[in-house]
Amino acid sequence: MIVPAYTFIGTAIAALDIDAKIIYADISLETYTIDIESVKNKITERTKVVIPVHLAGRPADMDAVREFAEENNLSILEDAAQAHGAEWRSRRVGAIGEAGAFSFQSSKNITAGEGGAITTDDDRLAYTAWSLRNVGRPRDGPWYEHRLYGWNYRITEWQAAILLAQLERAPKLMEKRDSSARYLDKLLMEIDGVEPLLSDPRISRHAHHLYIFRYDPAEFNGLKKELFIQAMREEGIPCNAGYRPLYSYNFLPSSSPLPNTEKAAYIQAVWIPQPVLLAEKEDLEDIIIAIEKIKKHSRKIKEECKSS
Repeated sequence: MIVPAYTFIGTAIAALDIDAKIIYADISLETYTIDIESVKNKITERTKVVIPVHLAGRPADMDAVREFAEENNLSILEDAAQAHGAEWRSRRVGAIGEAGAFSFQSSKNITAGEGGAITTDDDRLAYTAWSLRNVGRPRDGPWYEHRLYGWNYRITEWQAAILLAQLERAPKLMEKRDSSARYLDKLLMEIDGVEPLLSDPRISRHAHHLYIFRYDPAEFNGLKKELFIQAMREEGIPCNAGYRPLYSYNFLPSSSPLPNTEKAAYIQAVWIPQPVLLAEKEDLEDIIIAIEKIKKHSRKIKEECKSS
């Protein structure tokens, strides 16, 4: 099973839970989603599945993923945990591969606090998924008939009601996040040392669960990413450093470092959570003001951190 090394640990843990062997692929530095060229170098005769992750609500390059999967007889499982409503060539993510997985965890654009959903047009997969999350019951059998080793992964009716109410508001909130992201893209392009991720016209809708931009320490007098983020927070801007590489965790399979994953995790990627994109323009401009202030004083910030 091939997964990008730059993703949440749940992507890999789900594979480990079924005793699948995990192979890490690198990401593209232009998109932070799975790099199909890296996948091509990782495949073996035992590979059965590729898991593209629609990171931050941005669809992975599903043209490349599908072409490669078809050529090599691989199944595609989409990790759409952050991508509610996102579209690739006007087709919703989660409906492109054999199955898709969405999360309703508390930070998500549509949330019930916890929980999730699986999408598929394969009747066999749908039946199995329903049974596994319902302690192995068959959909067409008695309540106390258990044909599979399953779990209790059922959300409550109360949670479902919360989700249904949010679905009505989702399109309007998506438009707001998209407008805010485009505004930030424009403002960031005016500052050397920070830039938005690559725009791709094949992405007909970006869910914008996160706003991620690339940071270049060289343009900030060598100020490391963690110090830049600390300074941003001190200026009142919610942001974080994002994921570590999956192979850096001692409970997941190890791997030699992947260059683009290393750059994203430790040098470049700065994450701003999606609620910020629901703010007004003047609030978004505060992000730019903070970046410019930090850049102006970056040498001083660096020296103060050295002496502390």
